[in-house]
Amino acid sequence: MNSQSSQLANRFREVILNGKWVANTNFKEQVSNVTLDDATKKIGSLNTIALLTFHIHYYVAGVLKVLEGGSLEISDKFSFDIKPNFSKDDWELLKSNLWNDAERFATLVEQIPDSKLNDVFVDAKYGTYLRNIDGMIEHCYYHLGQIVLIKKLLK
Repeated sequence: MNSQSSQLANRFREVILNGKWVANTNFKEQVSNVTLDDATKKIGSLNTIALLTFHIHYYVAGVLKVLEGGSLEISDKFSFDIKPNFSKDDWELLKSNLWNDAERFATLVEQIPDSKLNDVFVDAKYGTYLRNIDGMIEHCYYHLGQIVLIKKLLK
């Protein structure tokens, strides 16, 4: 039987890297072949695909740092601070970093003993490891849905 940590890691991989079960797609499938022009195209007041991808990577990288033994240094107020003059190289690097960091994130989640999932994550105000990992998965699905809709609007 799979551990709870292993199941969480697999659910995280599904939304970012390779799944089809919940949304019939995933971030990698939706974003890999998006051009810089489409990724940065603004539709009304919606966020761009590049900005949403940056936003998700910001949180994945921030929580990954904690899973690697570091401190939590991310802040909501910086989670949409994509640099101005975002280039094609920046876009390709962002996607590559998201795929790599997502796999590292999932690998570290798999290694968390199930007994630690209900431990406090950094500070009691953030809840438990389980709540934060579940929240990350839900957050990713939320923005994946936005990206799917934006891509349809771009057509």
